[in-house]
Formats: sequence, structure tokens, C-alpha cells
Amino acid sequence: MKSFYASDLRPGDDLVNELFLLQDVARRSTKDGRSFLLFSARDKTGAVSAVFWDVPDQVSTWVRSGEVVLLSGRANNYKDSLQISTTDLIQNPTSHMAELLPSSPRPQAEMLVELRKTIESLGQPWQRLVSHILLDDLFLPQFANAPAARQMHHAYIGGVLEHTLSMATIADLLASHYPYVNRDLLVSGVLLHDMGKTMEYDLAGSFSFTEDGRLVGHIVRAIILIEKAAVELGDVPPEDIQQLVHLVASHHGNLEWGSPTEPKTLEAMLLHQIDLLDSRIQGFLEHAQTDVDDSGWTIKPSPMFRNEIKRPASFE
Repeated sequence: MKSFYASDLRPGDDLVNELFLLQDVARRSTKDGRSFLLFSARDKTGAVSAVFWDVPDQVSTWVRSGEVVLLSGRANNYKDSLQISTTDLIQNPTSHMAELLPSSPRPQAEMLVELRKTIESLGQPWQRLVSHILLDDLFLPQFANAPAARQMHHAYIGGVLEHTLSMATIADLLASHYPYVNRDLLVSGVLLHDMGKTMEYDLAGSFSFTEDGRLVGHIVRAIILIEKAAVELGDVPPEDIQQLVHLVASHHGNLEWGSPTEPKTLEAMLLHQIDLLDSRIQGFLEHAQTDVDDSGWTIKPSPMFRNEIKRPASFE
């Protein structure tokens, strides 16, 4: 049982064998040759920076990002931020990851019901294609648990599913608002655009990139899954698959943001803007949950917007 969670730590707190997940482990040396570690200690409430001076050899041989540990040390202020001065790390690989990684505030069962209803609302061949991919018995649990990112927005278990459903709601609204939109194509693109993140992030490694994520990436992986499903079904018109693949390929919007191509159709343009909107608003709300001053401004700049933000007046 944990005595301290990351979000509750205060300067002066002494930690003895507290359960954490290591992130962003970096080995460093001082000018006089002393070895030390910089890392983040994560649990389901957040992450705290940490330093470990004069790392013992028995720790140095195994310590890396993704390790579950029992951490001892003391929380201090360092350059106006909280930092754990670590005195010991012990491997503890049997711990349950739900205690260490944040999860979506929405119940997973509720989101899966909404996902099935959204798929059922699609016309053919979209319903058949999306069902074949997302509702596969092996793939669905992966999709339901995947994070949408390592940080910035929806960076928690269930983040991809929550982000996808939010986008689908917006897509429905915009498809009814703007003329000429192929609603089934747009919603199908929304439902499938981030499914490659099931292979991009490693839950056991604290949402670190997998080898597939580094070498292939979620956009290319999603395209492969779509084209594989089309072959397996055998009756989806090639022009429909081409349109859908374009939506997925262009959803980051710009080449410099990782898209193989830029949006060139109405539905692709909408998908990119919906993705951008939902990720930015969620990133804003998540940062608004951090420490604020007496006037309601966040103390630290948002990593997404690179400045302080004003917490909404009705924010709880």
C-alpha cells in the first residue's frame, strides 16, 4: 500500500520503499566523475522528477525506464520545482500497473457501449469494415486500453478510446452543419485514425515508444490494418479504401507534424481539424488541473501552449 502519491508529495516528505514506475531515465556524470541518475517517478496521479547520486553498482546494472521500483528518498524543492533526492531503488516487478499509470475518468464499459453504437450508426460498407477491425476479440482490448500520447493530452489508459469517441461526437455535429460531407467516411476515419497507437506505446513501459512505434509509427500501422481488413473482407470498393486511407494518412495535417500527406478532401480537412481541436482542448483542461496561483493562472507554462493558462471559473 502506497503512503505517498506523486500528486500529494510536498517538500520534506520522507519516502521509504514507495511504489513508483521509472520514466525518462538518464545517466549523467559530474565534472569530477561521480555518476548519477535523472529520472521521473510516476504513479497513477502523476510524475515527479528525481535524482539519485552515487548510484550503487547493483542498481546501475538494471535501472532503466519502465522498471517498477520501491523508492526511498526525500522530497525537496529544487529550482522552484519538487524533486526527490533518491537514496535507494529496489526492483519490484510484480506490482499492478493500474496503481502506477493514470486511467481515463470515463468507465471503460461505458465507452465500449458508445463505441459499438457509433459503429452501428454507420452505413455499409463502413460499418462492416470498422467492425471487422475494432471489434476483433484480440484487438478491442488493446484499443480500449491504449493511451493517445505519452504526454500533452489523453496520456492515460483508455486515452485513445476516450479521444476517439469525443472526436466522433464532434464529427457528427460538423457533418450535419457543413454541406457535402460524407458522414460515414468522416466518422470511419475518426474511429480508425489513431488505432495504430495500440502498437506505438508500451503500457508496461510507462507509455514509452515500442520498437514498432519508433520504426513504423501509428499512421503507417493504421493504414496497413485498413488495407489488410479490406483484403480479408473482399467486397469493400477500392475507391472507398483509398478515401479512408487518405484521411488516416493526412490527419496530422502537415508533413512536419508527421503526416505522409496533407489533407486534400473535405472529410480529411475536417478530420484534421477535429483531431487538433479535441487534443488542444483536452491538453488545456489537463494543464488547468495543475497548481494555480490565487488569481487562477497556472504556475507553470503549459507544455502544449508554452505559456501560463487561466483556469475556467467553473473548473472543479
